[in-house]
Amino acid sequence: MNLYIITGASRGMGAALAQQLILPGNSLLCISRQTNADLANLAEQQQVPFAQWRFDLQDAAQAATELQAWLKPQLAKADSITLINNAGIIPLIAPLSEVPAAEIAKALRVGIEAPMLLTAAFLKATAHFSGAKKVLNISSGLGRRAMASQAGYCAAKAAMDHFTRCLALEEALKPHGAKVCSLAPGVIDTDMQVQLRGADAKAFPDREAFVQLKSGGKLDTPAAAAAKVIAYLHRADFGANPVGDVRDA
Repeated sequence: MNLYIITGASRGMGAALAQQLILPGNSLLCISRQTNADLANLAEQQQVPFAQWRFDLQDAAQAATELQAWLKPQLAKADSITLINNAGIIPLIAPLSEVPAAEIAKALRVGIEAPMLLTAAFLKATAHFSGAKKVLNISSGLGRRAMASQAGYCAAKAAMDHFTRCLALEEALKPHGAKVCSLAPGVIDTDMQVQLRGADAKAFPDREAFVQLKSGGKLDTPAAAAAKVIAYLHRADFGANPVGDVRDA
């Protein structure tokens, strides 16, 4: 059995990842603020073990504690275990000085605190698991390229990249260490893109660039992006580079 844990799986690319991983031989645990009935129905049709936990990852400590406890009895049944930290949010699209403190905190808690807490719990629970073990952090090109009026999102993704680099060094020293990668999934037509295209141009200097991506047909659908991410996840050299891009050769 191949066990996958996916955050932010109720919609967008997270839902597309879950949908494409609901296959015989796999088992899924999805962690999101909302559940997705379509995924549950598909899993039932495919007779794939499937669970959904409702957690707001602004406060991920409880989710991490429950994940660690839940994983331990799963180890004997699993051939491989993969954690996909996909959840993320963008705060108010505005210069940092204009963004409410709660919005900044939310972006950082969901974007970097939650992945670190869940990854720590995952690695602790699976420390002695000798099967294939992977951590895939969904990053963004905006973690590698600065953008005005999105300091919170860009900072969280940049932190995710560097946290993954540190993690790769640690796991390489362990006898059963995980392969890890912080992966940019390309440009995807999700709710986030809708928010960016609809932002006030005065507050968001890059608005027109996002409008052009849409009008120029340069956005992947969530399904197409998910397929690329899964293909990268299954590459033989996954983890060789702790910070990657689906467009890497």
